[in-house]
Amino acid sequence: MLPTALTALLAILDFFLDRGQRPQSSHFQKSLRFELRHEHAVSHDARVVFSDVASTVPGSLVYGNESSYSLDAQYMTSYRPSSFSAYNDARIRSMRHAQSANLPWHETEILGPNVEKRETLLELAKMTNNAYIAPDDSQWYELGENWSTRHPFGWEPDADGFRGYVFATPDNSTVILSIKGTSAAIWGGAGPTDKKDKLNDNLLFSCCCARIDWSWTTVCGCYRGGWKCDQDCLEQALVEDSLFYPIGTNLYNNLTYMYPTSDIWIIGHSLGGTVASLLGVTFGAPAVAFESPGERLAARRLHLPSPPSTHHVTHVYHTADPIAMGTCNGILSSCALGGFAMETRCHQGKSIVYDTVSNLSWSVDIRKHGIINVIEEILGKPWQPSEDVGREVPPATAEEDCVECYSWEFGNFPP
Repeated sequence: MLPTALTALLAILDFFLDRGQRPQSSHFQKSLRFELRHEHAVSHDARVVFSDVASTVPGSLVYGNESSYSLDAQYMTSYRPSSFSAYNDARIRSMRHAQSANLPWHETEILGPNVEKRETLLELAKMTNNAYIAPDDSQWYELGENWSTRHPFGWEPDADGFRGYVFATPDNSTVILSIKGTSAAIWGGAGPTDKKDKLNDNLLFSCCCARIDWSWTTVCGCYRGGWKCDQDCLEQALVEDSLFYPIGTNLYNNLTYMYPTSDIWIIGHSLGGTVASLLGVTFGAPAVAFESPGERLAARRLHLPSPPSTHHVTHVYHTADPIAMGTCNGILSSCALGGFAMETRCHQGKSIVYDTVSNLSWSVDIRKHGIINVIEEILGKPWQPSEDVGREVPPATAEEDCVECYSWEFGNFPP
């Protein structure tokens, strides 16, 4: 085995030489097969921990009769910082001194999921579903005869917080990081992580500390009366260690040490999708987020330096999901009744939006937020409106001219 220092050096050289070695065309496509490789979780002392998965063959399939699954991939353009240290320095300068650093971005061609293929989105959605559950759970979606199963480490009944799975191709050329989303009874069943999930949801997706009305206990002390919110206080609240973003960056950096020459994709549902998007922008990694709330505001409040383009990040959601659409707000909304202030609506990157209200006559309902609805009722069958125009999925488009939290005034308001 190569020494650690030499392995790291080779990884750096591969990063800078990568673009010259790979096909410079977004039309170049290939098929990849993935296998479950690790579980990841966070220990009680906030350390990222991994557990290897034994290579076993599942005895039966839970859904369908397929014997194997694969994902279509294609090369895409991405922008990466010169290093995570430089990225973090630029972020800190912005937070502390309100200065925008001239952060250099390196344009590169990377292998990412072909999000124009329905089957690709379907398999990624199954991986995001599996991040919620153990492989021996009846709701686990089998992903083929090469997928291993075992009760995961760090998923004990009393465990909480950030967790999920790591999938890899047999040759380790591509790795997929799947991140668990919110576990809450109002959209599919509460779990041991629901309290920490709710804290992160209310910090990331509310306009001001989850201040809905006078009866609410806010998650941070930045509300200043009326429709005023202290911006500096709000940004400070979002950089606390309890937030999942810094845990995610730590996890990603750990993966790059484990797989120094691999392409890394990041996927997730709901809160997990938001973290996937934020990490994708941070590291220039392809990211696919399912039914994620708008995270553009959170990215600004976290002072994340923005690359020239975020089109390597793809959001997939439907119009009957009030959380992804940004309509699950107000004191009488189902989100508020469950203790969630889901007020943001603007997404980074590009969005593939399924109009299930018009085409499937769905009513807007928070119970449609779950990933299983997406798997079985949307991606699991051909989408006729797209098929009619020679496509497999709706086109991915950027959300331009998107406005949120327009009633609030943000500024310097001392307590």
